[in-house]
Amino acid sequence: MHALGAAFAEPGCAALGLCSGAWRVRVAGGWAPSPGARLAPLAETALVWAWGTGAGLGLCATCSFSFSFCAKVSLDGRAMQRAAALVRRGCCPRTPGPWSRSQSSAAAEASAVLKVRPERSRRERILTLESMNPQVKAVEYAVRGPIVLKAVEIENELQRGIKKPFTEVIRANIGDAQAMGQQPITFLRQVMALCTYPNLLDSPSFPEDAKKRARRILQACGGNSLGSYSASQGVNCIREDVAAYITRRDGGVPADPDNIYLTTGASDGISVRTILKILVSGGGKSRTGVLIPIPQYPLYSAVISELGAVQVNYYLDEENCWALDVNELRRAVREAKGHCDPKVLCIINPGNPTGQVQSRKCIEDVIHFAWEEKLFLLADEVYQDNVYSPDCSFHSFKKVLYEMGPEYSSNVELASFHSTSKGYMGECGYRGGYMEVINLHPEIKGQLVKLLSVRLCPPVSGQAAMDIVVNPPVPGEESFEQFSREKESVLGNLAKKAKLTEDLFNQVPGIHCNPLQGAMYAFPRIFIPTKAVEAAQAHKMAPDMFYCMKLLEETGICVVPGSGFGQREGTYHFRMTILPPVDKLKTVLQKVKDFHMKFLEKHA
Repeated sequence: MHALGAAFAEPGCAALGLCSGAWRVRVAGGWAPSPGARLAPLAETALVWAWGTGAGLGLCATCSFSFSFCAKVSLDGRAMQRAAALVRRGCCPRTPGPWSRSQSSAAAEASAVLKVRPERSRRERILTLESMNPQVKAVEYAVRGPIVLKAVEIENELQRGIKKPFTEVIRANIGDAQAMGQQPITFLRQVMALCTYPNLLDSPSFPEDAKKRARRILQACGGNSLGSYSASQGVNCIREDVAAYITRRDGGVPADPDNIYLTTGASDGISVRTILKILVSGGGKSRTGVLIPIPQYPLYSAVISELGAVQVNYYLDEENCWALDVNELRRAVREAKGHCDPKVLCIINPGNPTGQVQSRKCIEDVIHFAWEEKLFLLADEVYQDNVYSPDCSFHSFKKVLYEMGPEYSSNVELASFHSTSKGYMGECGYRGGYMEVINLHPEIKGQLVKLLSVRLCPPVSGQAAMDIVVNPPVPGEESFEQFSREKESVLGNLAKKAKLTEDLFNQVPGIHCNPLQGAMYAFPRIFIPTKAVEAAQAHKMAPDMFYCMKLLEETGICVVPGSGFGQREGTYHFRMTILPPVDKLKTVLQKVKDFHMKFLEKHA
């Protein structure tokens, strides 16, 4: 055996390509095991050493043999040089045959140079659950939580041919319209196609009003391309279009493009990079408190945890169609002042997950309360197009604020949000959105722009999609009729499905569903028997998580437990989207009914 190689050989380790004591010699054609074989003549050998846990490689340039050095060897620089010199001097014979004495001596000296030491244990990881940022660990997002991970697992099992009592998983957990089969709005996709591939501007297949919008967007982009960066606040002409849209929506209430910030969906405007990050400060009892509705969209609790702010819950009135009661806001603020500084009030209108649409009177009361308590208002209005009840209308906080007079409109700080993801568009993947912020202190406005500049800019394709939402075809334009027809079809179908869902749920004993006035979800209250609660506790689950997990495993329907959104103690709910096509929605509702009846019978 080659003495230099012997210095690396230990039973069970990789030395000279050794596996469990067997030599492996690499010839030009590949690796071949040759137990007990001797290395062929090596003339000029170059040593490449690996440090720590890597492996070194010695390669003979003459005969193309190579051998890997064991990871258990460590050499300092001088030892490496000496070993390499010994090899060059004659450690490897230049002719086949038994090793000579001088060669063996050289090899023995080389072996002595190489310091073999016991294998080192793996270094402890720097980042562990114990050492990671505790605020990140506290983040939870139920919409894509454990129930969804289980759904993915079941989908994989179905793909592998494992038999289930169903053939598909129905993802009713999230408001992803196009994933549920909703067709894109033609005009929006035409403009996006033209912006993405400008050569299509010469095609007669596209209407002139779509080309006009695409040219305007591209001319405002660097190099006339969506692939360029934009200003941190967003493409200027798109911000102008957003401001014009808000003015039209609010009946002439002015909007300033300089107060518009284009975002990566509405979530980005609300989240850590922007407004809440600026609002959160202090420590101990002076730490910023953020009031959020319960039930709430889990983005809010997740961001509050990430920022280390204090979550202050106010409860919506389930017995009154999830209405917002200002007396409940007063209770929440009064109790919070003992342990934090309540500074922010979040409103979701129309509601997610509850689907309520706030009345104008309610919005006036909330604005007055915010003015009285010196609270910064965050108005999540991404479902502003999704109002189905004939008795309800969407009123923006911006409009009501201005109509309440200058005492309010000049003083109450308000950030409101909109998105391409919801409404009739359903363009979740483009991640387009905007934030309008009014009455912001000029110096804070500079800080906000600075913070936005760190992210460079939101996706320009998403900005373009947002522009089409706020600047759709108008009467007299070529695409207006088709656009209006498609928009009305989407919203009309959603209204029918909202009513269908409410009616069918309320026919099931042990399920009660409030009217779905808006948004795109049902949030029914479910009765869970005591025995089922005990079974859930035995599985270390919340009772409604236990219910939803069983529903998924037995029917393939994925919904989100109410505990992920927050609910009053002792009540149980789940959130389910109404987005599936009508026939599939009917199937889903029937399966939920059948499951619920069996669940009650089993745990009676």
